[in-house]
Amino acid sequence: MDLLSPVIQPYPWGSRDAIARLQGRPVPSSGPEAELWMGAHPSAPSGLTRAGRNLTLDAVVAADPDRELGVACRDRFGARLPFLLKILAADKALSIQVHPDRRQAEAGFAAERGRDGVRTYVDDWPKPELLHALTPFEVLAGFRAPGDAADLLDSLELAGLHSVTSVLRGPGGPERLAEALRIILTWPEQDRGRLLETVVSACRRLARGTGAHAAACDAVVRMSADHPGDIGLLASLLFQHKILAPGEALFMPAGGLHAYIAGVGVEILANSDNVLRAGLTAKHIDIPELLRIVDPAADVPVLSPRPLAGHPGAVVYESPAPEFRLYRFTLTGKQAELPASGPRITLCTSGGALLRDAGGTELKLRQGESCFLSDADGTVIATGEGSVFVATVG
Repeated sequence: MDLLSPVIQPYPWGSRDAIARLQGRPVPSSGPEAELWMGAHPSAPSGLTRAGRNLTLDAVVAADPDRELGVACRDRFGARLPFLLKILAADKALSIQVHPDRRQAEAGFAAERGRDGVRTYVDDWPKPELLHALTPFEVLAGFRAPGDAADLLDSLELAGLHSVTSVLRGPGGPERLAEALRIILTWPEQDRGRLLETVVSACRRLARGTGAHAAACDAVVRMSADHPGDIGLLASLLFQHKILAPGEALFMPAGGLHAYIAGVGVEILANSDNVLRAGLTAKHIDIPELLRIVDPAADVPVLSPRPLAGHPGAVVYESPAPEFRLYRFTLTGKQAELPASGPRITLCTSGGALLRDAGGTELKLRQGESCFLSDADGTVIATGEGSVFVATVG
């Protein structure tokens, strides 16, 4: 068992309160803190100390993958920790984005090998992800039904959007949504400013009402303050607007378009940083590649926790992703047996926990702390009062 030193990512959309408060540091922080990475991604691996040496988790795994990951995990995913755990704290909207599947990631990364400058594919792994809400979490996730998207755009009462609504109301299936997105994202640059002014103005009018689309329009108005003139504001109206309640989770498959707007959550994902962006960002945008891999029929389900049989206070969030699975344990003073094989990362989000492995070694986790449990650590028992998340292989 190794206490981790996670990496804070200071992206500009991050909170100056949530991660600092979780870790017991002064609030507000000196700058935005968007994500807390707990894992072994080579761009930002967590630190740890073993035998008096300061190491990183990716180096520890690479040195002895059979011990750290277990033979079954190594055979399945190679000598790489297959998942990454994060705290995500959004005060402003993240980019509209989509992630590739494994085949697309491998092909895209290989095609860009040796390219100078900004790359679209930064590694050769897919990036399915699951977001568990710690606070109410506002998201745009998956496309609306074509008719619903057309109704929303018609409610803006803007004749200039007829080219989009005619596609949405025309013949065909989900591909109509991808075509509508293409029209919006490739809107002539010289016409975007005036169009978006009228879109935001119309959304401001609708946000004051009680109609079915008021919340989505209100989100556009708020996002426009941080992303004025961004075509992603209009594109966002094609997506489902949701607010996750604390304890709910959202699974994002490959090809599913999404944007996280505001909230704090625990996120687990495959060990990748492949992101293709379409708007609401100053980062690299690759619209042709995004349109190529987006799946307009992708299901983006909201997941409720499933009680873990034989483990009172424990729940699991199921997803089809082979790279990860997320558990939540509510500790009430009694012993709780954590998942017993493979690599695991354990995070305490409230209270505290005492972990004890089969050999009697103990490690105390306070709120905001996390640790790595290797396959060799075997069965680990947790006691204490609080909430503990455990990330492991699917």
